[in-house]
Amino acid sequence: MTSKIAIVTGSSRGLGKSMALSIAAKGQDVILTYRSQRAEAEAVVSSIEAMGRKAVALQLDVGDSTSFARFAQEVKQVLQSHWQRDTFDFLVNNAGIGIHVPFAETTEEAFDTLVNIHFKGVFFLTQKLLGLMADQGRIINISSGLARFSLPGYSAYAAMKGAVEVLTRYLAKELGPRGITVNVVAPGAIETDFGGGTVRDNAEVNKFVASQTALGRVGLPDDIGPMVASLLSEDNRWVNAQRIEVSGGMFV
Repeated sequence: MTSKIAIVTGSSRGLGKSMALSIAAKGQDVILTYRSQRAEAEAVVSSIEAMGRKAVALQLDVGDSTSFARFAQEVKQVLQSHWQRDTFDFLVNNAGIGIHVPFAETTEEAFDTLVNIHFKGVFFLTQKLLGLMADQGRIINISSGLARFSLPGYSAYAAMKGAVEVLTRYLAKELGPRGITVNVVAPGAIETDFGGGTVRDNAEVNKFVASQTALGRVGLPDDIGPMVASLLSEDNRWVNAQRIEVSGGMFV
């Protein structure tokens, strides 16, 4: 059986890295993207190749929509050179940053940065790549538990994720005729360097999150990556237009 090809944005570290490795472990090939950490991305490529899968790392700043045409052309080129294909199968819009600041102190600059990365980037990168995506493909957008529950300091970030959740349903409706499913995965608090590593490194925050989680601990990257890989499998071909929270039961 021919392997599927997944594009995972922001996959040099954290959740994206876990997603890329988990997708490869299920027998698929991966095009990774990184913004600045090329060495880390190439290390992920090496890990995937050690599994016997193919992988390529491409530079991409999801906050710069003017770069998307160039990126799409690079994707087209590597599809032909590495896979002798004109299309890829899966797109995981994972790349992002965290800005923790009270609503009253949120600047327009910070707001615009979050819009460009978390919403405008997802919207127009997906649009630019649609012509290269195979019919019967899959799109997974990454949201956050913060779009369901509210914690002070994340008003702008969570609002962008809420927008992505609405966009996901519209994409599912409009891309349905091509057999493309579109879902959103919303992780809870995870121990990574995201947002300065607060959940991982601040013992008080870590303890609070664990106390508010039904399973009694904070999430780890490898709680998320395998779930995303599973959602891309044939077992889940009938799951569409859904928000799936992967939080261990935060604030239930």
